[in-house]
Amino acid sequence: MQDLIPQFAFVFAGFIVGLIVGLTGVGGGSLMTPILIFAFGIKPHLAIGTDLLFAAFTKMGGTVSLARHRLIDWRVVGQVALGSVPATLVTLQMLKTLGPANPATQSVMTTTLGVALLLTAAATLYKAVRGKSSPRHIAPEHLAEATKARHWALPILFGAVIGTLVTITSVGAGAIGVIVLMLLYPTLPLPRIVAADIAHAVPLTLVAGMGHAWMGSVDWMLLAKLLAGSLPGIWLGTLLMKKTSDRIIRSLLSVLLAYAGFKLMAI
Repeated sequence: MQDLIPQFAFVFAGFIVGLIVGLTGVGGGSLMTPILIFAFGIKPHLAIGTDLLFAAFTKMGGTVSLARHRLIDWRVVGQVALGSVPATLVTLQMLKTLGPANPATQSVMTTTLGVALLLTAAATLYKAVRGKSSPRHIAPEHLAEATKARHWALPILFGAVIGTLVTITSVGAGAIGVIVLMLLYPTLPLPRIVAADIAHAVPLTLVAGMGHAWMGSVDWMLLAKLLAGSLPGIWLGTLLMKKTSDRIIRSLLSVLLAYAGFKLMAI
């Protein structure tokens, strides 16, 4: 019976994270990785590698749904992925060379993860305060112009930064990605920005996650337990989304993420 409690705890953790993702759209990586490290004592490299595939599988369903509703602007996804995917491959090779379980590498991972969580906290708070002011609709004839970045190189540059950050920490493809897209494509409606961010996160986290699996930094049984909880959690969260104050939840989450960020930097 005692052995069942930890097993159920992983499923419950997946459910809670899935519920919050469904309610707010905040990336699961910014929540799940700190939980695995602090609540369950999982080694940082295993927590990050497992969480990357957790994020990839949970966001696949959302991408399919968004694609069916034709909300994904694949031009935007491709522009950012042109920088993020190559940067992910380079970062994976660097981690492979250094050794993900190396104490020095673990220290870099936890410090970078702390910084990423602080950035995510700031981005989450920004979305809570200013998210409603973003455009939500656009005329079809203006869509092509809205998907052009301020400069052709900016999506590649910012994509490379996000790819590196996500590969090292599993954080950044959610709230940070949305803020970056809002800056790069200011006239693109918010629902389309969120849709592009979710769609871009799938290949990014899948490539990074499989790279970590190649290095032995993925716990497959743990991944199965987390997904068993997260999938129904996301389903319930999307149902409750319209009845819950998005602004209040995002504000509270920003405080929790900032606390986790400072704690990780102090390790």
